[in-house]
Amino acid sequence: MKTRLNGPFVVPVRDIVRHPGEMREHQFSVTLKEQWGEGIVSYEAGSEIDIDVRLESVHEGILASGTVDAEYKGVCGRCLKDIAEPVEVEFQELFAYPGDEETDFEVQDDHVDLETLVREAAVLSLPFQPVCQPDCPGLDPNTGERLTESTGAETDAPIDPRWSALQQITDQGNAAESRGPENTEES
Repeated sequence: MKTRLNGPFVVPVRDIVRHPGEMREHQFSVTLKEQWGEGIVSYEAGSEIDIDVRLESVHEGILASGTVDAEYKGVCGRCLKDIAEPVEVEFQELFAYPGDEETDFEVQDDHVDLETLVREAAVLSLPFQPVCQPDCPGLDPNTGERLTESTGAETDAPIDPRWSALQQITDQGNAAESRGPENTEES
């Protein structure tokens, strides 16, 4: 007796199995039961992903092609501001008919389970170093404040000790200017 697969990512293909040229399209949404991704951004548990898939019967199996629309959440890698960005990722994989050869994805009991395929495509599309905006200046190294929200108090950058001799010369020049011109006339 065959066992029936069930789950939100399982799609029946009984009507197109071993009928090359047949095709079916499916659109559905799935609420994630667990978090997907382990970086500073991820797809949170309870978030919803939309799947649009086309299943085509070919001689070797069922070709699944489609897109996943979701939203990742996390923090900016530079300034630690909370971010949430939409993601659209495409996927394509052949679900082979059961046989002698071992494959990563197989048609099982006239069904295809898209969960592993969709998870891999979605997680691999997450940015490694996400930013809130392309030119995010990050955090001030001295105060730890976000540079985009700086109070405006400009602090002088520390002077490289190799240039300190030049700084002394300019300090002497500034002191001479503040005293005013010297009287060079003789009476």
